Amino acid sequence: MARKQKQLPLFQEVTITDVAAEGKAIAKADDLIIFTQYAVPGDVVDLQIFKKKKNYMEGRVTKFHSYSDKRCEPVCEHYGVCGGCKWQILPYDEQIKYKQKQVIDNLTRLGKIELPEITPILGSAKTTFYRNKLEYTFSNKRWLTAEQMGNAGDLNLNGVGFHIPGMFDKVLDVHKCWLQDDISNQLRNEIRQYAFDHNLTFFDLRNQEGFLRTLMVRTTSTGELMVVMVFFHEDEPARVALLKHLVAKFPQITALLYVINEKCNDTITDQTIHCFHGADAIYEEMEGLKFKIGPKSFYQTNSEQAYELYKVTRDFAELTGDELVYDLYTGTGTIANFVSKCAKQVIGIEYVPEAIEDAKVNSSLNKIDNTLFFAGDMKDMLTDQFIAEYGRPDVIITDPPRAGMHEDVINVILNAAPKRIVYVSCNPATQARDLQLLDAKYRVDAVQPVDMFPHTHHVENVVKLTRR
Repeated sequence: MARKQKQLPLFQEVTITDVAAEGKAIAKADDLIIFTQYAVPGDVVDLQIFKKKKNYMEGRVTKFHSYSDKRCEPVCEHYGVCGGCKWQILPYDEQIKYKQKQVIDNLTRLGKIELPEITPILGSAKTTFYRNKLEYTFSNKRWLTAEQMGNAGDLNLNGVGFHIPGMFDKVLDVHKCWLQDDISNQLRNEIRQYAFDHNLTFFDLRNQEGFLRTLMVRTTSTGELMVVMVFFHEDEPARVALLKHLVAKFPQITALLYVINEKCNDTITDQTIHCFHGADAIYEEMEGLKFKIGPKSFYQTNSEQAYELYKVTRDFAELTGDELVYDLYTGTGTIANFVSKCAKQVIGIEYVPEAIEDAKVNSSLNKIDNTLFFAGDMKDMLTDQFIAEYGRPDVIITDPPRAGMHEDVINVILNAAPKRIVYVSCNPATQARDLQLLDAKYRVDAVQPVDMFPHTHHVENVVKLTRR
């Protein structure tokens, strides 16, 4: 006989007191922390516990007794279902206050190192329509409300939008997203309607069938527009008709590309990209520099804030024109090329070979001749032998993924002993861990948080370290 599941408690009229990592709200009951979502400090709520651990609980809000005076109305009709932009119910000045707190808490609690006074966070001038890239998924099993579930037999179940959190095969059919220029909404809605009118099939993730699979839209501050349509299989008449329709309907498209992806997963990094109309890439500009962006290229998704982030990075590097700079996790070489005019030479290292090719193209495009780029796993590339061959860096700039730096990489940095390290991070928690490892030989001289993603809990942080 199956063991009867223990009934978990319902806590009534609990006050939300704070915001935690990952954007969760915090309350307290029975001397335990309760994590929940879609609430803000000052809300008084009922919380149904669905997970209980030794030191904390997780619960969902079942009723609001009163709303916080800090709460505001979300702008998006999909709020609470989409899973993104969870902080829309917080005014922006409150959002960046909690992001600043998140940086301080991580560096002090996890890093346990001596810190200077942390500079106030650089907020984003744009809080809506700030992204330059979005990807949408086509699905023949769109997410339905409880009310719609009762009438599912009478509904068109095709949809295009974002995956519902925790439901890998369910997609929210998005009508209007506030993250990217409205051309993104126009394109997505037009393709959906065209598909309905012409009986094009939407992808079935479980059964691996259907025609329309994903859509990528990329924009630039210079007004260029890239559209990448991904199909699960080739149907040339249907594909050509749809793409021609897009060319006619949206003459502003700079690059219209397509992919036939027959794999089980949606990634296109290993797929052949075909150019149907226009160019095969678009170009972003920053301080007179041009950056080529292809369908597989990485580029910071908030162009305006990326500029602020890179300016902080350059300022922290304190370059005079005589330095050898190593740019670790260089991606497409944006930072390397951005700081190159202030350095003697910049060497960029990155795991993805295609990104390194883009970095070289961007140097050539801007007539920059003092950069070198290498592809390979960082812990295998950045070795004492590499430094002996290419020179001991005066400054190291590092912008690792969310997981932070491998300990082997940190040890090589310590052995290289540059005068300064500029550490750019999208995850202050792993950054704090790495700073603790660097603390024996380096002190933290400056900290500058930068908000790249309004209405989310994510925050970038730049730290300047100086050799002791």
